[in-house]
Amino acid sequence: MINKIHSLGGYIHEYQKSIANPRAFWGQQAECFYWRKRWDKVLDWNFDEPSIEWYVNGKLNITENIFERNLYTHGNQPAIIWEPNDPNDESRTLTYRELFEEVNRFANTLKRLGVVKGDRVALYMPMVPELAIAVLACARIGAIHSVVFAGFSANALQERINDASAKLLLTADGGFRGSKITPLKEIADEALETCPTIETVVVLKRTKSDVKMVVGRDIWWHKAVDGQSTECVAEEMDSEDPLFILYTSGSTGKPKGIVHSTAGYMVYSAYTFNNVFQYNAGDVFFCTADIGWITGHSYIVYGPLLTGAQTLMFEGIPTWPDAGRFWDIVAKYKVNQFYTAPTAIRALLAQGNDFLEGKKVDSLKVLGTVGEPINEEAWHWYHDHVGRNQCPIVDTWWQTETGGILISPVAGITPTKPSFATLPLPGVQPIIVNNEGKELTGNSVAGNLCIKYPWPGIARTLWGDHERFKQTYFSTYDKLYFTGDGAKRDEDGYYRILGRVDDVINVSGHRLGTAEIENAINEHPLVNESAVVGYPHAIKGQGVYAFVVCGELSTGGVDGIRKSIMQGVTKIIGPIARPDLVQIVPGLPKTRSGKIMRRILRKVAEGDVTNLGDTSTLLDEDVVESIIEGALVDVKR
Repeated sequence: MINKIHSLGGYIHEYQKSIANPRAFWGQQAECFYWRKRWDKVLDWNFDEPSIEWYVNGKLNITENIFERNLYTHGNQPAIIWEPNDPNDESRTLTYRELFEEVNRFANTLKRLGVVKGDRVALYMPMVPELAIAVLACARIGAIHSVVFAGFSANALQERINDASAKLLLTADGGFRGSKITPLKEIADEALETCPTIETVVVLKRTKSDVKMVVGRDIWWHKAVDGQSTECVAEEMDSEDPLFILYTSGSTGKPKGIVHSTAGYMVYSAYTFNNVFQYNAGDVFFCTADIGWITGHSYIVYGPLLTGAQTLMFEGIPTWPDAGRFWDIVAKYKVNQFYTAPTAIRALLAQGNDFLEGKKVDSLKVLGTVGEPINEEAWHWYHDHVGRNQCPIVDTWWQTETGGILISPVAGITPTKPSFATLPLPGVQPIIVNNEGKELTGNSVAGNLCIKYPWPGIARTLWGDHERFKQTYFSTYDKLYFTGDGAKRDEDGYYRILGRVDDVINVSGHRLGTAEIENAINEHPLVNESAVVGYPHAIKGQGVYAFVVCGELSTGGVDGIRKSIMQGVTKIIGPIARPDLVQIVPGLPKTRSGKIMRRILRKVAEGDVTNLGDTSTLLDEDVVESIIEGALVDVKR
């Protein structure tokens, strides 16, 4: 079994052991898994190229470690519990044995459709069990899955499919989300007009919407799987073979295809799930994320299932049909560990406590947060009202690139502090450096958060662009992985994440590149140029504030162009990237060399214009005055 931390002294011992000899520590964690061939070497690495290899030359299949390894003891136990969008619809529970059979059936379906080891399969699906089944079926046959969040636009889907050169797309006629239906097939069809590598589209019937099926390309899911065997021998994979690609926004316009490999990700997702949440046999774990994000990959699918857990998938949203939906689900399934985003907590807090009154949430043992730092007000409401002062909160910090949680309390063991991620997990070696890369030692320091030693879940590359991988994460500071986040370490040695230090906005826990949003805004025929920054948002954590320079305004005036800009961003990227505030400005604050001085725009967006700092390098200081006046008069917050 994976080592489980049982006390604060146990954490300290494990951490010291993991730092003194990381190879021995992570070798021990891997021993409990099934290997077709044991590794020759635990780790081979350098951060110069960068090159990171864990469990070198090991052979395995991750799904054998979910199914064959667990079936004898967990075969009849629930694996996936699915709660539909509409509480009046029928829920579904798949045992490990039933899930195994469904995964094998779909793995055979993929093979019949010509998918082989190394092929990329794109998934654009609602939060239904078939999404998890398809992900695992890809892993079973060695295909590389690339899940695209079903809230993204046709353009965003097309971009991700083409970057991965995906061979097959899995989608649905539509997806339920609260009172709305997302026309997934219609969006996919628009994307596929410029996706030459897609040969086949498999369509799940979910909403029973009328959709266009392209002859020779499209096939219904139920027809594709009909008659397929429930037996499928797993493909043998090397430890470093890619398991999946997951796209994340960056500071330049093009999304980055984060590549995670098989063995290291397997060990790390299982280890962190088991320890951070202190999962015990028979517990019900509920992560509210979408599988389209890394949290869903690691803590709905792989981490829980590798440890034989009961994992709950939810199709809907926290406020439909009312703001008590999460707590109804907790009561219905007697949820023990609950993992959600601060955005959701703030939205529910704003609804008041009425929706919590009378709800049976006493089964809860652990509360978790993910995606962004949680503010103190939300932390206290979560702890006092949801946890009834009985549940520890694990405020987890990690990234798509890290594969799993890096800094977090261990539930019920690490003393917590509101808004602090607290301490690194065993095997994780964070440091704080100044802008010149000098390590800031001791406590009570603040700077740039870096990691100086690899952990098994670290990303290996960017799909098709290793040089960009190096430049993005390993070139800022010598021999260090740069997280892109600022952090402070307090007098107790606890870490508090201060947010992004690059041009990435964290909206509702989702990272959006400002360049990507600016590119979408600049597509508007009346827009000359734009600049996007984040600003404090009461619900989302950060909102999107767009400063836009236009030519002649249309007959709709300022309000009309604002509306059309928002619609354009929604169409090109998706609703998640739609600007919350759009300010039409006469120009942007630029230096004499033509660089936009974004810190001034951030100050304006935050409503703090008393100290703009040094503006001596500005080409035109009058532009700043105009922007400030416009923000005070024109922008409706």
